[in-house]
Amino acid sequence: MVVELNAHEARTLGVLIEKAFTTPDQYPLTMNALTNGCNQKSNRNPVVDFTEPEVTVALQGLRMKHLVGSVFPAGSRVEKWKQSGAEHLKVNEHDLSVIAELLMRGPQSASELRTRASRMRNFTSAEELGQSVSRLMDKGYVQRIPAGQGSRTERFEQLLAPALHPDGEEVPLAASPRASAPPAATPSGPRVEELEERIARLERQVKSLAEQLGEPLAD
Repeated sequence: MVVELNAHEARTLGVLIEKAFTTPDQYPLTMNALTNGCNQKSNRNPVVDFTEPEVTVALQGLRMKHLVGSVFPAGSRVEKWKQSGAEHLKVNEHDLSVIAELLMRGPQSASELRTRASRMRNFTSAEELGQSVSRLMDKGYVQRIPAGQGSRTERFEQLLAPALHPDGEEVPLAASPRASAPPAATPSGPRVEELEERIARLERQVKSLAEQLGEPLAD
């Protein structure tokens, strides 16, 4: 069964994979660095504006799906985060770079994927990229979008977060969710209420899991 991610989890996982490959000297990531990576304006589609609480909820969801973990490096009191996508999804690093690219940029053609994923792991030929995509399709992580469905060329999309780019929709790279949206909610608005509801649901799930393991959480 393919793991299913929501939009926040998808972006967070994609960024952790990307940074592990492109900036290994700065990896694992602090919460601040990870949030900044999610909100980065280059190599992202769409551009988002996540808050640290939103990224925190995403990390807890990914942790429960065994896709991330946290560490405290020697001599540091700051918690840092790392991904375990290759181990849990059982893919190699080249395949993982393709997954990350599709999570962060949406549906793409083979040539686009090869160029962009090569920022993380070099694909020496179109055939090598094709082999990677084929393996991912066999595992149910990627599917083909025939030409004519929003594009003149065949494209590929990830299936870990199926609602992320519905119907293969392409979002202009310069677009920002807040550019055409209504004014942002106030601190007591729907966005915060939704976040609080997510946190409460997550706490209930963690408490239930702890009780099943015979280790009830302290109040």
